[in-house]
Amino acid sequence: MAKKRRIFAWSPLRALMKKAGAEIVSRESVEMLLNYLETRSKKLTEVALIFAKHSKRKKISKGDMALAIENYH
Repeated sequence: MAKKRRIFAWSPLRALMKKAGAEIVSRESVEMLLNYLETRSKKLTEVALIFAKHSKRKKISKGDMALAIENYH
């Protein structure tokens, strides 16, 4: 079975989890967090793009992303 190409790197995320206090981190827990972050990032980008298009821009700005984060639950 071919490996799924990830947007986020596995090792830094695992290190971040350990830095947050998790002494032992399973591969499955890192995979689950990776899937969540990728899905959430895509959705936030879609919402930010709506704000950019509303302002008649193609480029997503920091403000667009801030609004997306603030308004998307």
